[in-house]
Formats: sequence, C-alpha cells, structure tokens
Amino acid sequence: MKINLQEKFEKISGYWHPYIIGELNENFIKLARLKGTLIWHKHEDEDEMFVVIKGTLLMEFRDGRTLKILPGEVLIIPKGIEHLPGTMGEEEVEVMLIEPKNTKHTGEIVVKQTVQNFEWI
Repeated sequence: MKINLQEKFEKISGYWHPYIIGELNENFIKLARLKGTLIWHKHEDEDEMFVVIKGTLLMEFRDGRTLKILPGEVLIIPKGIEHLPGTMGEEEVEVMLIEPKNTKHTGEIVVKQTVQNFEWI
C-alpha cells in the first residue's frame, strides 16, 4: 500500500486530531497537525511513537525535562510515562504516530480536544 504523506496532511485542517492512514499488524499509523499544547496525559498499557515530519515538537515530562524533536527524528514514549506534547509558539508541526489500535488519544483523561473515534483519511 503506497501512501503520500503530503496528500494526507493536506486533508487535515484542525489541530490535535489524529487521523488513521494505515494499519501495521496491531497498530494504527496516524497523522496529525499540532499547534500549541495538548494536555498532560499518559498511556498505561501502550508505548507511543512520534515521527516528526515538519516543525519542532516539544515534549515535556514531569521530571522537568523538555525534549525538542526535529523533522526526521523519532520519539518513543514508554507506557506509563506522563507527557505534555506541544509546539513552539505559533509554529505548526506535522507528526506521524504509530501506536496500538486500542490507544486512547489522551489516555484516561477526556477533555474538549480528546478524539474518541478515530477517522480514516
């Protein structure tokens, strides 16, 4: 299955809403545009993988660390680790997420930004 990431990103207009573009074994491959910050959350039973396509992703951790993930870099968040994804100011970031199909968008926390039913694009 061939997927053109740029064509898929062009279909995404909002921020913090992951869309499914494929399946790999028991995982979904998702794309999202990000701007600003999401919320502190964790995934108790699933690791989460971020692949930065465009922009700079900031990932904060409760121990005070903030990592900058640049285009072409990958960040894997182990299960159970609380994190706060964000961007630098008004910069837009494009990411690909690879995570188990049962992963909840914001873990057990449900807020206005939480996506509960993922859509295919």
